[in-house]
Amino acid sequence: MQFFISEIAHKIIGNIRIAAVDEKYKKKEKLMMQSFVQYTPTKVVFGKDTQKEAGKLVSELGITKVFLVYGGGSVIRSGLLDEIKKSLDEEHISYEELGGVKPNPRLSFARKGVEKAIAFGAELILAVGGGSAIDTAKGIAIGAANPDTDIWEFWSKKQTVKKSLPVGVVLTLAAAGSETSDSAVLTNEETKIKRGLSTDFNRPAFAIMNPELTYTLPKYQVGCGIVDIMMHTLDRYFTQTENNELTDEIAEGLLRTVIRNGAVAIKDSHDYNAMSEIMWAGSLSHNGITGLGAEKDFAVHQLGHELSAKFDIAHGASLSAVWGAWATYVYDAKPARFAQYARRVWNVEEADDVKAAQEGIRKTVTYFASLNMPTSFREAKEIGSKTDEEVKQMAHGCSYEGTRTIGSFKVCDENDIYEIYKLANK
Repeated sequence: MQFFISEIAHKIIGNIRIAAVDEKYKKKEKLMMQSFVQYTPTKVVFGKDTQKEAGKLVSELGITKVFLVYGGGSVIRSGLLDEIKKSLDEEHISYEELGGVKPNPRLSFARKGVEKAIAFGAELILAVGGGSAIDTAKGIAIGAANPDTDIWEFWSKKQTVKKSLPVGVVLTLAAAGSETSDSAVLTNEETKIKRGLSTDFNRPAFAIMNPELTYTLPKYQVGCGIVDIMMHTLDRYFTQTENNELTDEIAEGLLRTVIRNGAVAIKDSHDYNAMSEIMWAGSLSHNGITGLGAEKDFAVHQLGHELSAKFDIAHGASLSAVWGAWATYVYDAKPARFAQYARRVWNVEEADDVKAAQEGIRKTVTYFASLNMPTSFREAKEIGSKTDEEVKQMAHGCSYEGTRTIGSFKVCDENDIYEIYKLANK
């Protein structure tokens, strides 16, 4: 019996050791460059007057029927839509159109687009606009290719996308990076729920990018765009992954470029050089390259989605309103990472990691404020100061009623989300 007991004890101790080794290995593995697949099939056509090539790019794909999707009247008033139609006419491509896309793109509008695209027999969905128009076009493309399935089934993860129509883009706003990304976000206005869908089927076939098409944007939209671009990289940069030097350098260089040119663009949106840098940075920030080999976080995007779904606040503004609170709450999970960011992006010279991290957070929040972006709930007119009960309800919604956590830099459950929202509510 003694032998039996000691044998069991030996096995238990051995298993504990194995488990400890496994856990140690897992921790080491997390600190290494992660395996990745980089797939960016989008053909980018960048420069002045490139919108005139829309018809040619469609024709190269062997497509003869295009469904045009756009937002408000600016693409009509500017003459851009007519230019695109002319280029399609020259290639003998027929088209149907649907205008009226709103910020925080609506599920109901995408559903309407699906019906119209199917009735027309669309072969390609062409988005003219920014992220909202592009995400709507992606939703229509998936819905038209799957006529027997409601598109919310895909966004709610009840169905997997296995086919879609191709999507083309004529970009008018540097922000979301949806012109090269695999993601699309839709808001269900009935339930006040905003969901994202990532699939390679969302990668556009081509993207036309003429910085001059951004000249007429209001300063607020320019500011929102700059924040969104930065956040697509920051949500990848703050990771527990180490020894990922090249990706870090790319991310840091992109952030410095956006910060520098963003300050110029917010004063003069007709500065071609500044708008060019920002537009290209927007694409690179969300095509995957600034986070290759690293574990992604994207907690701030999840925090922001809850705000834009509930209060219809612009996406970029929802991110700036919570970033400082999130960073303050999580930086102690790895102060050295925030310190690296502060030193390499903001030229902070502080030797102490904690102090450097805090200074980097402060400089980032100050920069957002310089763009006239909200840095708290109180500063966001759509949100305003909330009661504690309202904050708790927001945390409950963001955590999918307590069923999920967000982030990876520091995994945040419903209580953590509540604490972050509380900080943003001060």
